[in-house]
Amino acid sequence: MKFNMKFKNKAVTLIMCGALFLGNLTFAFADGGDVVTIGANLNAQQRQTVLDYFGIKENEVMIVEVNNQEERKYLTGVATEAQLGRQTYSCSYVQPTNPGSGLHVKVSNLTFLNSSMLSSVLVSLGVYDANVVAMSPIGPISGTGALTGVMKAFESASGEKLDEEKKEIASEELIITGDVGKDIGQDKATGVINDIKTEVIKNGTSDTVQIAETINNITNNYNVTLTDEQITKITSLMEQISKQDYNYNEMKSSLKYVSNLVDDNLKALGEKVDRGFFTNIFDNIKGFFSGLFEKKEDLGIIESTNDSLLGNNAIIDATDKNAINLPSSDEVEGFFAKIWNWITGLFNNSKDVDFNENTDNNTTNSDNSIIENSNPQVEDNNTTNHDVNNSDTNDNNIGTDSNTDTGTDTDSNADTDTHSSPGNLGGTDTNTTNDDANLN
Repeated sequence: MKFNMKFKNKAVTLIMCGALFLGNLTFAFADGGDVVTIGANLNAQQRQTVLDYFGIKENEVMIVEVNNQEERKYLTGVATEAQLGRQTYSCSYVQPTNPGSGLHVKVSNLTFLNSSMLSSVLVSLGVYDANVVAMSPIGPISGTGALTGVMKAFESASGEKLDEEKKEIASEELIITGDVGKDIGQDKATGVINDIKTEVIKNGTSDTVQIAETINNITNNYNVTLTDEQITKITSLMEQISKQDYNYNEMKSSLKYVSNLVDDNLKALGEKVDRGFFTNIFDNIKGFFSGLFEKKEDLGIIESTNDSLLGNNAIIDATDKNAINLPSSDEVEGFFAKIWNWITGLFNNSKDVDFNENTDNNTTNSDNSIIENSNPQVEDNNTTNHDVNNSDTNDNNIGTDSNTDTGTDTDSNADTDTHSSPGNLGGTDTNTTNDDANLN
């Protein structure tokens, strides 16, 4: 009896300790989690499109807004007034992951940056393990303010502030890389900045002359020429990076990951980076064997994104190409178009075939004109009269065609023409006049 009482007392003690332990675990988990940031200037319908794109409901994750004033905190003096704009439309979805998981990034409907560029900037920020989506429900737009939302999401998810100096460096790196990318291409610009950064951190380079030599060597590897102004800005950026407490051993795999992303993207374009004979040989051997044992990555929140909600003209880029789920040409073609093409194919009538080809060409031209021209009258003139196009217009415009003048961005051309679009279910498609760089 005495033995049983002792046993019961110990059991109760163990249960109570276990309950306290589990309670602490639950609290720690609740303190973090996935976070969504939404541009403050999106309307209710556009906001819903963002949630639908991410595949979530309002009460499932923490949602915070990002406004233009927050963007300006880190971009003023680095970005131009046109790049800063006056309104914020960029959104993000961030999921911190376990150490060693690596970075998985997707960029949708943003033109100033791509997934490899954002990955490189995240490494400078000190973020090495996360799933990240940066997007806009309208556009495509420039998205220069996308990083501001991503940084805010990380801070909300962790409950801790990111290093202020690294936030400034990351923001400056994004603008410099994006600007250089306009001249030499986004992937080459990302590769150049990432490789220079790698050498500076690895070798502890802080001398201006040595940094200049590193810049010269890396640009030669990529067979590109930079302007004096670009070299000056990159040198200043690298001097700031050299003063940070970066630990190369902690970040080298992330830096190499970005380098590999750039190499793969350039290889797909038929280009190659000269990294030296032995380095190229080693990378080829490593790539061969890694390809044999390649495993499917767990992309977390990225796998739930729905690219079809952004329309056929959306610009989608991801570090993992499996994360791109735009509708196939068969899906876009539609059921009745398939039947019509099948019937005409049976008769093999050359006249019908010519008609279908002309229809396809005119449809393509019409779609392009809608993106390139912000004047609705121009769109109407460029739209063909085929039944296919008329049905698309009637079904998706929902009888609404209005011009909206924001009246808030004189310097950065923020006047917009707003119309319903097949690419924005439950939202509006806003095309900027003259330049999309005003929308962030």
